[in-house]
Amino acid sequence: MSNRITINPGWAIGISIAISVSFFAGIIAAWIGESVLGFDRSPISDIMIAILLGMLIANTIQIREEIKKGFKFCATTLLRIGIMLLGIRLSLFGAGKFTLVALPFVLIAIIIGLSVVRILGKKMNLSPQLTGLIAVGTSICGATAIVATAPLIKAKEAEVGYAIACITIFGVVAMFAYPIIGNIIFSDSPESAGLFLGVSIHETAQVAGAGLMYQSQYNEPTALDYATVTKLVRNLCMIAVIPLVGILYTNKNQNESQYSQSWLSMIPWFIIGFAIMSAIRTLGDSGERAFYLFDHYQWEQIVESIKYTAEKFLIIAMSAVGLTTLFSGMREIGIKPFMLGLFAALIVGITGLITILFFANPVISFLG
Repeated sequence: MSNRITINPGWAIGISIAISVSFFAGIIAAWIGESVLGFDRSPISDIMIAILLGMLIANTIQIREEIKKGFKFCATTLLRIGIMLLGIRLSLFGAGKFTLVALPFVLIAIIIGLSVVRILGKKMNLSPQLTGLIAVGTSICGATAIVATAPLIKAKEAEVGYAIACITIFGVVAMFAYPIIGNIIFSDSPESAGLFLGVSIHETAQVAGAGLMYQSQYNEPTALDYATVTKLVRNLCMIAVIPLVGILYTNKNQNESQYSQSWLSMIPWFIIGFAIMSAIRTLGDSGERAFYLFDHYQWEQIVESIKYTAEKFLIIAMSAVGLTTLFSGMREIGIKPFMLGLFAALIVGITGLITILFFANPVISFLG
């Protein structure tokens, strides 16, 4: 019997399409900005073009399910590897500082989001389960939090689908709109803009895309750093928030849930990887020769190569996000869950905007 490992051709084709879309997106963005608009350096984000181009393909061409598996790999695994590698941009001190800055704003947005959505869901006569899924998906980390919470509150499969659809729709809108809003309001503070993106946008992929757009369009890498760390802080909050959701959003006549997922299993592996990469950066920067092997110039080149790889992985992942976004599913949501999803997105976004506008600079200055 042969033990050879075979690669599914459809899976490989899906990855190749995502890579191709990201490649052509860069060419199109440069052409529009430089040749059409006449700028020396294109102000058009290749991330935005990659997502739009992917969405155009996904909604005009019938794509086989085997190929979509390749898209899913890029939009999940490759995305998480890219986020993990982004840890090389920050020392442990820098990552720790960003975490302390982000934590109060994340907690306020989560508390207000969960509380207000619960009240609105009751008034709209939606089931506690659907309300809870929309609340946790908006407040924490999108589809991941929804899928992790569903068995705890005994949500139906249709409710899980509705919640994920709502989160996807409003998250995609926010991914395009919030970098522009952030720059208008926080033009002199990329740290605050990054906080706003990380606090207000739902999915990890969407935050990464928005942060990359901001970096590309406004030449502010600090915004991407803050957005990434802020989103990772929100992801970690699953450990405490998901059990709380089980109390707030379960019907009283339901039996006690047998949900027994361990807290450690709720910690995404790419958060640990991000911390490890930050530790590697810290150790590499600490001596005259990084790890007694590389001089200063060589170590800088290694760091830049890892940064470049991380950003390329994220661009490919954003292409895959576009390639997996279908408009047809939006019509199936129904008006009430749709409206609740809209309210939830606005509540979290406005909460983040107001708290960051008034308190971010004092917090950053205090911890700086």
